[in-house]
Amino acid sequence: MSTAAVFGTGSWGTAFAAVMADAGTDVRMWGRRPEVVDAINAGCNDEYLPELPLPQRISATSDPEEAAAGADIVVLAVPSQTLRDNLGSWGSVIPTDAAVVSLMKGVELGTTKRMSEVIADAGGVDPARIVVVSGPNLAREIAVKQPAASTVAAADEAAAQHVADACAAAYFRPYTSTDVVGTEIAGATKNVIALAVGMAEGLGMGDNSKASIITRGLAETTRLGMALGGSPVTFAGLAGVGDLIATCMSPLSRNHSFGVRLGQGMTVDEVVAVTKQTAEGVKSCTSILDLARHHGVDVPIIEQVNAMITEGKSAQDVVGALLSRPRKAETG
Repeated sequence: MSTAAVFGTGSWGTAFAAVMADAGTDVRMWGRRPEVVDAINAGCNDEYLPELPLPQRISATSDPEEAAAGADIVVLAVPSQTLRDNLGSWGSVIPTDAAVVSLMKGVELGTTKRMSEVIADAGGVDPARIVVVSGPNLAREIAVKQPAASTVAAADEAAAQHVADACAAAYFRPYTSTDVVGTEIAGATKNVIALAVGMAEGLGMGDNSKASIITRGLAETTRLGMALGGSPVTFAGLAGVGDLIATCMSPLSRNHSFGVRLGQGMTVDEVVAVTKQTAEGVKSCTSILDLARHHGVDVPIIEQVNAMITEGKSAQDVVGALLSRPRKAETG
């Protein structure tokens, strides 16, 4: 039986903690806000997953050292752009022999590093111990125990299997992989593609339009991932097309819902004011575009979404720019 520490008390961190607890793993969560910690210890994270009881194997603390003590698995579930600062604050408490799991889906601004690279760099963690969990995992559905599957990727197959064993619940099926790069790139880029799909919906476009964006978005994701060393098998699997479909089409997806409001004519600041949060695709689109340009990869959808987010281009202009591109053969 494993003992896991989960750093972060948001919706996905909490849902994954519940998955591990249901799989027989003892879980201690770390949170910055005492009221959220108290709620979790009382059996429910009302802030992020209201009215959903948590397994008794889960406890919470505001003390990072207490959370990490004796853990053989440490799960990181903080916002991707805050990861480096968080590791600077409490990364030293991570046990040196623990598997370190990333639930985050983003590319760091400024450095264009993937989350596993930030963990290795800022946390001093051996890359062989870093595991990435990614797939079609909308937190609310997982929390109510709807069946789902996910990719558990690590360079070390034994590390991937260790984490998979600790999260194999009756309703959650993990598949192992050694393609960390592909898994992370797929998880990060799908958020930006979901913004574009949401924009199309906000403009009143139908399923043909949305399916076209998803398909061409998958092509962009695959091109970028393979340029970085990822496997094409990954992009056709759970971490690739599976996560892309869920994020692009579900109203539970923050990126999709954010994009819908943009398509309806709201500005980024107006959407943030209404939703009280910024979708991950909004935060990461610039860094993903920078990464693609550095490697000479053409990513027109990501480029246009970034122009809308950073330059104020309208959703209609984005559609026009994409449709007016020179025609080409569908070879990738």
